[in-house]
Amino acid sequence: MKYQVGYQDKRQFTEYLLRHCDMVSEVYFPWGDFTTGRGVISSKTFEQNLASDLKRFSEAGIRLCLLLNGNCCGRHTLARSFFRKLGDTVDALREEYSLAGVTTASPLIARFLRMNFPGLEIRASVNMEIGTPEGMEYMEDYFDSFYLKREYNYDRRAMMRMRDFCHARGKKIYLLANSGCLNFCSARTFHDNLVAHQHEIAEMDNAFDFHGECTIFLKKGENRRDLLSKTNFIRPEDVPLYEGLCDGMKLATRTNFNPLAVVSAYFSGQWKGNLLDLTEPAHSELLLPEILDSGRFPPDYAEKRLNCDRNCGECRFCRTVQEKASVTLANDFDIKEME
Repeated sequence: MKYQVGYQDKRQFTEYLLRHCDMVSEVYFPWGDFTTGRGVISSKTFEQNLASDLKRFSEAGIRLCLLLNGNCCGRHTLARSFFRKLGDTVDALREEYSLAGVTTASPLIARFLRMNFPGLEIRASVNMEIGTPEGMEYMEDYFDSFYLKREYNYDRRAMMRMRDFCHARGKKIYLLANSGCLNFCSARTFHDNLVAHQHEIAEMDNAFDFHGECTIFLKKGENRRDLLSKTNFIRPEDVPLYEGLCDGMKLATRTNFNPLAVVSAYFSGQWKGNLLDLTEPAHSELLLPEILDSGRFPPDYAEKRLNCDRNCGECRFCRTVQEKASVTLANDFDIKEME
């Protein structure tokens, strides 16, 4: 399996990706003040380092994908000036860095790029939450590839149906491997919109801090015991089960506190430590001093989940696995050792 990896401005991370470029199918990245699923980064240092690293990735033969996956572009969404700016940006990135693709959550951006940039791969963002052949069919004229709705990471039949639909039309299908989002989150659209506008929101005298309904939900101890069944992340050890079910996997690494740990775990196919440290968002701090030890999972864990009947109300398989894989650290020293 090869991975699509999100750019983060950390020297060791960049050097690791370059040393293991045979495992990296693509690096995806933000640019300028275009909104993405992680907001806008406005820093000259970041921009300079990104430009330098993109050049190195391109020279190493790693494909580059521009992120335009913000859930909202505000009043600029339909503006001529926005699309002129977008066209100029894509032109410049293709010329300077051999830009290979764009991931977007906007069907209008996809249509614009299809009309003006033949040969550019246009991918439907996981934020579009496409999980059925119908959802793909509506957009197939604009997109070359799709991220599957993350909730179907453990539904073999749904994945096979989507894979077959895509491949019959010459399209590709990808999975997001390490999402920490709760399945079918009722607040996801609200949260994605909030993130798209966070640079504007930060300018206001705000009445609330919002860190996600998942954080509020998981602060209640009784809710944490079913975390495993309510999430969809794929362990590094279980990736081989997905060969043939998808065309590749995306690793969310743009805001993870240790992106090097994420890529090294998935590239090697194993992780000895707190499994939740690999996810984005990571809920590891909410569970401390308890951790989820990846090494304590049964070997057939993913196989069973891939083929289960989704009757979580009666089945206790995931809860039992989580109980057996949970380890309580003795003290702060142990926590520091884990880090």
